[in-house]
Amino acid sequence: MKSFDSICSVLRRRANAVSFINGSEKYPNIYGRVLFYQLKNGVIVRAEIEGLPRANEECKNPIFAFHIHNGTECSGNETDAFYNAKGHFNPKNCSHPYHAGDMPPLFSVKGRAFSVFLTDRFTVSEILGKTIIIHRNADDFTIQPSGNAGEKMACGVIQGNS
Repeated sequence: MKSFDSICSVLRRRANAVSFINGSEKYPNIYGRVLFYQLKNGVIVRAEIEGLPRANEECKNPIFAFHIHNGTECSGNETDAFYNAKGHFNPKNCSHPYHAGDMPPLFSVKGRAFSVFLTDRFTVSEILGKTIIIHRNADDFTIQPSGNAGEKMACGVIQGNS
């Protein structure tokens, strides 16, 4: 129980960085935040997202790819709402799904997703100013370079939380 208590105490403190997520014009109901807590040996990432597309059938709750991208802004063009978010954050040129920016998928429950995980693929200082993208499809963790994640539905820029 001691390690569980430690994680809870981290999540009660002020995050070191935050990204406020907003959907594209096509997905205006998506919003939320992603918080980053720097630890000695890793980063705890906490995502709280609402307004995700819902399934029309039972047993088909959507799963969405969730990545940190190299770009520094959430803007785009006619064919890609967040084109300027660029590709996955991948400073060591690893193959997918070992990019530093590859994160666990978001599992939607009635349009909401909540996730908390620990990673050592980056530090908070390395990702400040980068973008976070929620994609329309689940990540297949195989196809290069992005896991067939599909359309970029929502985006946010990671900012220091001072």
